[in-house]
Amino acid sequence: MIIKQVLTHIISAPLDKPFRFSQGWVDRRSSVIVEIIGEDGTSGFGECMCHGQQSPFLASSFIEHCYKQEVIGKESLDVEVIWEKLYNKTRPFGQQGIALNALSGLDIAIWDLNGKQLDQPVSRLIGGRFREKLATYATGFYRLEGCVYPKTSVEDALRFKEEGFTAMKLKVGFTPEADIEYIRAIRKAVGPDIRLMADFNACYSQAVARRIILELEPEKIYFYEEILTPEDIEGYKALRSLTASYMAAGEEIFGKISINNWLKNGALDIYQPDVASAGGFTECKKMAAIAQAYNTVIMPHAWGSGVSLAAALQFIASLPYTPMSDEPSELFLEFDRSSHPFRTALINDGIRYEDGIIYVPNKPGIGVEINREILEKYKVE
Repeated sequence: MIIKQVLTHIISAPLDKPFRFSQGWVDRRSSVIVEIIGEDGTSGFGECMCHGQQSPFLASSFIEHCYKQEVIGKESLDVEVIWEKLYNKTRPFGQQGIALNALSGLDIAIWDLNGKQLDQPVSRLIGGRFREKLATYATGFYRLEGCVYPKTSVEDALRFKEEGFTAMKLKVGFTPEADIEYIRAIRKAVGPDIRLMADFNACYSQAVARRIILELEPEKIYFYEEILTPEDIEGYKALRSLTASYMAAGEEIFGKISINNWLKNGALDIYQPDVASAGGFTECKKMAAIAQAYNTVIMPHAWGSGVSLAAALQFIASLPYTPMSDEPSELFLEFDRSSHPFRTALINDGIRYEDGIIYVPNKPGIGVEINREILEKYKVE
């Protein structure tokens, strides 16, 4: 299938209630939806994930002014050829960050187009499925103005437990004293059987992180996520040997070269590349292969619209168990429960979720259909 056109749809919506995390306030949810149109008019869709404070115009501009003309006229099945040529073009000025973020949306869209043409879900085109469904962990627990903490988050945690979640990721990073009190309160409320993760969004030094980890050992945190900045590989190595809890990070690790540097340093237990930001299916499969060589777990980050959620499901479905065994340790999917005006509406509620379990779509491509009315409703010129 020859690629005829590349379009970017910038969509954004203000939040009724802005929320806060360790790096500041988020007052809207945005996405860059990439549309690849084949010569027969078939469209494939991808997403460039937008962090809470990331302008969608960054990835869109990169695609429009750097990638678009390099893609039009190419054969869609030459997906790795396209990826490597685009990466090489931007190597002098964009080996990570927004260059890979933009390339991710393009790559997902090309794979979605190929899946529709071949009448197969992407997971089967990139190696097959090791799983058809996944347990989820609830991501939420952002701070809202006017609420009392930890009381409000305790109520949220009990609601998630009632909804069937057996794992939850807490948003922390609001001083060590507040974080310790907060995590202890939630552990006491939900009991010992709920897996609790703690996401700091890269806000602490190694010294402060060490104190938090040691004081929270009795709470048995499943993993500590981004407790340090993404540049501090040595700090993560030191913390990893300090605790029985897993050390996790990776939403700010881009591509096979970066993850290889982390892996050879033994810095983390769990790596969390986001398929909509770290390089798309093409590169994330290579990241996963390198991690497998180190016998290390990939448990992808997922925080965007339903498009990136669908892509994450297809990617995770294709990941082998690490290591393979008769009763392997299973992966969890990050399931964002924070406010998002168009997350599910954009994909016509096309992903099935029941009692803490989410099912991998079996339709062609990434497995969901785009609601163009939502693209129009939330369009930003």
